[in-house]
Amino acid sequence: MKILITGGAGFVGQRVAMECLHRGKLDISDQPIESIVLTDNADPPFWHDGLREDKRVTTSFGDISDSAYVTSLFEQSFDVVFHLASIVSGQGETDFDLAMRVNLDGTRYLFEEIRAQKNNARVVFASSVASFGGDDMPDVVNDQTKQTPRTTYGMTKVIGELLINDYSRKGFFDGRSARLPTVIVRPGKPNQAASSFVSGLFREPLNGEPCVIPVDPSLVMPVLGYKSIVDGLIKLAELAPEVLGSDRAVGLPALNVSVQEMMDALKRAAGNRHLGEHVLQKDQAISTICESWPKYADTQRGQDMGLPIESSIEEIVTQYIADYLEAS
Repeated sequence: MKILITGGAGFVGQRVAMECLHRGKLDISDQPIESIVLTDNADPPFWHDGLREDKRVTTSFGDISDSAYVTSLFEQSFDVVFHLASIVSGQGETDFDLAMRVNLDGTRYLFEEIRAQKNNARVVFASSVASFGGDDMPDVVNDQTKQTPRTTYGMTKVIGELLINDYSRKGFFDGRSARLPTVIVRPGKPNQAASSFVSGLFREPLNGEPCVIPVDPSLVMPVLGYKSIVDGLIKLAELAPEVLGSDRAVGLPALNVSVQEMMDALKRAAGNRHLGEHVLQKDQAISTICESWPKYADTQRGQDMGLPIESSIEEIVTQYIADYLEAS
């Protein structure tokens, strides 16, 4: 089995690769994982220990919005593709043209190359709850809620979901979209996602540093721990197509919690650790984006499919401490 991961140098991409390597094969065929190609636009600040040293892993750096580069990736065929590469929410709002090139043009170039393989590859597209929005968005969204996003990022994710549905309907490949909630806790430096502060809310205080909270603490957001995100992406790849039906977009299970509840959970999970403070300092641009997203997600459909979810925010924080603080 050969796997391609776009955005493969990112946090989630690396962890998907590590989990696939750890398992040795996916519940799609009896063939072991022979190789994983990680493609991204640049070498990241850090690689997880042992990932690049694994002989099954190769890396490739280039621009996914360059069709020639995408074509060069397919000198070999892939059985599974995780398409995680994307211009994120905050950056997409400030640079519309870049978001269109990468999130739309790049996605279509990739899908056309997968289609040309004619091997019915499994494709997992990383979408987002930011695909919902608008004045008529209900208090609780689910997989059947109409999508009227209020960000360029969310708009490109909706189009990606529709492409997955239609390419799958046509038999070009076997696709599925994972509608991700906010992923916590990401290690390293903040990125340009409007929701980046949510990981910082945990990460910086655990490092003894202050963290600016740019939204009202009462804001509720659907979130999920990185371990369940990774396991959910892989589980989605493994699901039989008849389980998904004609609607290939599935909301990953999520915990609907307020920013204040997350700050409180951090204090409980941190135990005797010294924590940096949370500094309330509203940023109107970030607040506007985050407030346009769903506050409550009904993700029962995903749970019924066996997609994982942590029991609490404390469990997620404890896992992060074990993986990124105590392990070091």
